[in-house]
Amino acid sequence: MRNIYIRQYIVVFAINLNCISFGMGTSWPSPVLVKLADDTETILTKPLEQDEGSWIVSISFLTGALGFMVSTALVDFVGRKQCVILSSAARLAAALLFLFASEVWMLIFGRAIVGLSEGILLSVIPVYASEIASKDIRGALGVMLQIFSSIGSVIMLSVGPFISYFYLNLMFTLISLVTSVPTVFLPDSPNFLYSKGREEESKTVLIFLRGSELIADQELKEYARNRNAEKTTLPAIFRDKMFQKSLGKSGFMSMNLVFVGFNCVMMYLQTILDATQTNIRSEVASGIIGAINLLASISTLLTTDRFGRRPILISTLLGLIVGMVGLGVFFKVTGMGAEVSGFLNYLPLISLILVVFCYSGGLGSLIWVVIAELFDDRSRGVGMATTLLLGAVPLFLVLRYFAPLTDIWGPAPIFWAFAGFCAVMVTFVAFRLPETKGKSFAEIQQELGN
Repeated sequence: MRNIYIRQYIVVFAINLNCISFGMGTSWPSPVLVKLADDTETILTKPLEQDEGSWIVSISFLTGALGFMVSTALVDFVGRKQCVILSSAARLAAALLFLFASEVWMLIFGRAIVGLSEGILLSVIPVYASEIASKDIRGALGVMLQIFSSIGSVIMLSVGPFISYFYLNLMFTLISLVTSVPTVFLPDSPNFLYSKGREEESKTVLIFLRGSELIADQELKEYARNRNAEKTTLPAIFRDKMFQKSLGKSGFMSMNLVFVGFNCVMMYLQTILDATQTNIRSEVASGIIGAINLLASISTLLTTDRFGRRPILISTLLGLIVGMVGLGVFFKVTGMGAEVSGFLNYLPLISLILVVFCYSGGLGSLIWVVIAELFDDRSRGVGMATTLLLGAVPLFLVLRYFAPLTDIWGPAPIFWAFAGFCAVMVTFVAFRLPETKGKSFAEIQQELGN
């Protein structure tokens, strides 16, 4: 059995290598905005202004919505694997554009392409991983997305502040190229192959992944039960009551994920650390926080199939509340003119560490696993993309106006508002989200129906 699991780990490991460059792209603004705003480091004709910076940060989340729509159209047409390859090609094109950019519009356009790429990847990777994995290790394999994106984030946050703009983007380009190559040699998911009438090919992949022709035949029978020809059209899927119930739960989580504030913290991480004026260099602190992000993701890999999704989500959301409240307290006290010394000097770093660890060890790792698990075989690709689409526009608006609203109201009320949304999410997870650990997709659908 262990050898069978190793095969699944290798396949999901290889597809998730793409998430290294995804994580680098997500954290790219943190060191780059500081460089572009500096007279001596900027590659622009003049230092970057705050409004221009907010567009560079937020545009990728608006075009991410387009990526989700592209994924909806293609994931069940060309397959999971081909969608990942398309995403990698788009991200590589953006990295090359960054490398030779000299105007703000080029950076904004490049970030728009990154958003398109990320939208496709985020929609497809959890679907692919959930369909490759056996139910006993589905949670662990689903968490790999966050682990590999955390590796990319660590690279960008720890190396980015210390090298020039050109070498930072050269690194981004090369890593984007290298990590995309293994995908070409992977099989597509057996569920997709079966849906296209390629039953023998689907069975071959299943035998390789499960190590047993008997188990492969059992899964093929489950595919057959879920593949009612009259229910696989897009309008029919959206009219289905079970799909609506799954979409309601996953959509609520996706939209509230925006308002817990983690994306704002990470996008403006180095800027926030500079604003705290603590004794810890922001470049060093951002690298440490990136490493903590990775450590949290690995810890979830080791615990999610042991303790379950809901207990981990609830405990980490409570920690996220404490971290956001701590950031608000720091900025409120310092805004009143208090001297930064003693414990107050370390409060923002402690709070940031708590926010990063709890988000990456909870929502950041598990939400993609849970959302993919809530949908049945025939609607998983469409459901995942639609769920992410529901959160795309709110995320764009939050990131676009985070900096201006912080200037108007001050950072303390903003961070306290994030804490309030975390409390809403805790309540939902505790009372409305089913536990999916160790259950087949059919069993999860049955529990949703009840």
